[in-house]
Amino acid sequence: MRAEARIVAEADGRGGTRLAVLRGESPLLLRRTGPRTGGAVTVHLVGGAAGPLRGDDLRLDLEVGPGARLEVRSVAAQLALPGRPGAPASRLEIRAVVAAGATLRWLPEPLIAAAGCDHRAITRVEVEAGGTLLWRDDLVCGRHDEPSGDVHTDLTIRYAGSTLYRHELTVGPRAPGWSGAAVLGGGRAVGSLVLAGPELPDAALLGRDSALMPLAGPGMLASAVGQDIRRVRAALDPLCIEPQRLPVTV
Repeated sequence: MRAEARIVAEADGRGGTRLAVLRGESPLLLRRTGPRTGGAVTVHLVGGAAGPLRGDDLRLDLEVGPGARLEVRSVAAQLALPGRPGAPASRLEIRAVVAAGATLRWLPEPLIAAAGCDHRAITRVEVEAGGTLLWRDDLVCGRHDEPSGDVHTDLTIRYAGSTLYRHELTVGPRAPGWSGAAVLGGGRAVGSLVLAGPELPDAALLGRDSALMPLAGPGMLASAVGQDIRRVRAALDPLCIEPQRLPVTV
């Protein structure tokens, strides 16, 4: 299956945000949800079909114009499934552009690597100077009481023309040592949160296996590993509030 989706958010000239483009194809269906709050618009990603399955090729483009504020969530976890034997790896490519004075908050539910899946997630984010970004990614290695499938994630975030954050993670049976001390340390869930922009919290130790750390640029990285997604959420969820109200934990 091939599918594309696109969101373009623009300032409406009255202190709010309008959706100039909101277009999707199954399984990347998009729905505007919730009231306008603080000039922001919320869009939920709705899974219109099972998957991603092996062989699926999906793409999502996000564009947030000057002065606009967009929050993107999903109604359920994304479940990567095996699909047809011998089919190529499923692929989800996300490209996002955030203009100066704009805000993008990316807060989807976790990606679950079901046993037998083979999935690639490639993300590229460009934030202009003066833009604000909150980018959250959570991964669960297998459903309850099953081994993890194969997943490779590749995330690059650039700010004001320079690379702020670059991270790749591979889990599953074709990645020797992925659950060892050098990677997840036996954890079954991992999450990351990148904050970029003019207003940032201080570094902090969030828990035994989680921390909030400065990046080389106007950004912070929060990372958490746990035996299940509940522990990851306990560490990262408190950070997913408006920037001016972010807690500082010691």
